[in-house]
Amino acid sequence: MINKPLHSFHIPVMGLSYTIDSPIRVAQYGISSVVSIIDDEIVEKMKNFYSRKFNLNYFGISTKTEDYRAKRITDYLNMMDDIVTEKFESFKEEISKNTEALKNFIMMLPNTSELKNGLQNILNQGDSLAFNIRNFVEKNLIPGSIDVNIMTKVDKDNYKKNEQLPVIYNDAHASLRGFAQSKIASSVVLSAGMNPRLYSYIEEFDDFFPDANNYIKKKIILKVSDFRSAMIQGNFLAKKGLWVSEYRIESGLNCGGHAFATEGLLLGPIMEEFRQKKNELISSAHLLMIKTLEQKEKYIPAQPLEMKITVQGGVGTSEEHSFLLENYKIDSVGWGSPFLLVPEATSVDIETRNLLAKSKQNDFYLSNISPLGVPFNTVKGTSNEILKYQKEAKNKYGSSCPKKLLALSKEYSPKGICTASKKYQERKLKDLEDLINEITKDQFESKKREITDKACLCVGLVNSAYLENKIEIKGEKQGVVICPGPNLAYFDKEVSLSEMVNHIYGNTNILADVERPNMFINELKMYVEHLKKEILNFSGVPANSQIKKWNTFKSNLLEGIQYYEELFNKTLYFSKEKKKIKEQLDDFKLRLNEISIPELQK
Repeated sequence: MINKPLHSFHIPVMGLSYTIDSPIRVAQYGISSVVSIIDDEIVEKMKNFYSRKFNLNYFGISTKTEDYRAKRITDYLNMMDDIVTEKFESFKEEISKNTEALKNFIMMLPNTSELKNGLQNILNQGDSLAFNIRNFVEKNLIPGSIDVNIMTKVDKDNYKKNEQLPVIYNDAHASLRGFAQSKIASSVVLSAGMNPRLYSYIEEFDDFFPDANNYIKKKIILKVSDFRSAMIQGNFLAKKGLWVSEYRIESGLNCGGHAFATEGLLLGPIMEEFRQKKNELISSAHLLMIKTLEQKEKYIPAQPLEMKITVQGGVGTSEEHSFLLENYKIDSVGWGSPFLLVPEATSVDIETRNLLAKSKQNDFYLSNISPLGVPFNTVKGTSNEILKYQKEAKNKYGSSCPKKLLALSKEYSPKGICTASKKYQERKLKDLEDLINEITKDQFESKKREITDKACLCVGLVNSAYLENKIEIKGEKQGVVICPGPNLAYFDKEVSLSEMVNHIYGNTNILADVERPNMFINELKMYVEHLKKEILNFSGVPANSQIKKWNTFKSNLLEGIQYYEELFNKTLYFSKEKKKIKEQLDDFKLRLNEISIPELQK
């Protein structure tokens, strides 16, 4: 039996809804994908949509139901598991009987795949084909995983009749409970940094602990930006008796959605540190975990459990894909934004998909639209942006804020208020008007833009799925917000699932006919520009702590360039790009040395 994933890539979570039903679309082909479960409303609407579509007995759960948020998520995940199981069985039947379907499936598998070789051998033999194929796939074919994502920062307190509910009813806590109480065997991806209360809550559920066969039904995946963060978070969980089954490393800036920049640490050096110190990560967590499991009187694994290292952010060619797998010995590569152009894989309305296909490099940008106050990758020309400009022309600002998932600012209310809301922006603009005689016109306009830039992500990030599936959209017209990474600039057309997978594995090329920098160079460029912009936009006299931070950032970038110089000099990959890459590294080194950082104050 070939007991490992069919593919060497996965589809990461995208927004609140772009991968909301991706497992239903692609899991039967062995492709794993990640569903956001932070918004119970889109979860409930999609559950009702698919329940009707497949004639299933899943019923609506009202907001008046006790613990409705967790129950909606549990139901949706259970339903997805039912649908994926049914589609997977049908797919195995189809490829056992239909030679053309089998050939198409074989084409989608990695060229080095044992499964691909096994199926091809049976096909070449020709005898008792249907029986042999069915027997082989029963033993070796597994569906892709239905993984879920919880953004740990989205953990708002909730109230009932003005009385604050216990912490377990906070948004992220309820989402976790919904996953924990579902029947699926998969992983929860925890992103956006550590939430100690949420992490501690995980130990309330037995499915997160290993059984006597070293099997964990509900695994933990941590999305991290560097090794230090991984070690801190992994050890914190290990002290609870919990094992991190995968560290999902994401580029700080060359990614979709929220961009959590590192202190100038680049993806290559970060991956190198994980490669060199993986055993340290494993042994440290194992020792801490078994001590706690002993105290809890739970089963204690004799040996460390499996720990995967995966990476995502900006990959766009099969050569980059293969290099990451081979050079850093990782287990899977995340391909996110390019799948927004694959209707079979993601939930995107036609207008938005067309916008993404025609958008060029300068159209993708790091915005300030997120109410979380974290830079957010998006694209110019979305329907949300157009509607926002139309409202501003009438001096109308902010959203009606129907969901309040990001109502996290306590500036004006202990219950929290979203900085993209009409209520918040009107109050903030009034406060700004009071300062009109104390600041310059440029300062006023800058502060006003800072306030009104914020967009309602809770609504904007789900509308695309509603539009594609013709689900009624109620309330204020908000349009669509989408969060592609800048790498999507080099993909310029809608493609089939088969075409995208074949591109990943190097059997075809779907990139636009424009010059595309290597993924590492592209990220380096973003970090250099990020540092330059941060220093330029800083007002007032910087404190020594800020100056030290900038110096560390610059030093890390220069060390990263040195690492890449050595890496590209010795690797057999990227032979056609090497001369250009060397020139680009030299150029960025010059640019960095030209960036002036203030002297430390005495």
